[in-house]
Amino acid sequence: MTTIYKICGQAAWEEAQATGVFGGSPADRSDGFIHFSAAAQLPGTAAKHFAGQPGLMLVAVDGATLGAALRWEPSRGGELFPHLYAALPLSAVLWTCPLADEVGGRRAFPELVS
Repeated sequence: MTTIYKICGQAAWEEAQATGVFGGSPADRSDGFIHFSAAAQLPGTAAKHFAGQPGLMLVAVDGATLGAALRWEPSRGGELFPHLYAALPLSAVLWTCPLADEVGGRRAFPELVS
């Protein structure tokens, strides 16, 4: 199993729970895929795209269940990031938790696996 992670707003995640799928954030929909991160990439993703934002959720996903719609593609500095070219079925979600707000410009993360 390869665990990948999505950071999203709490309201967006509540909407996904109500509909049974997560269609992505406005930025995801604009780019044509849902952006994910590996465990080691999360701090950089949070700092670059979610700085100062409260009320976030961290979603852990079993990437192995997503099939060919999941592609690892170059992004920041040529590093490979997981991108999902489909809506995320909630059946692929391993767990979710609220993401701690920043303290002193840094955000704490729970213990993560790759």
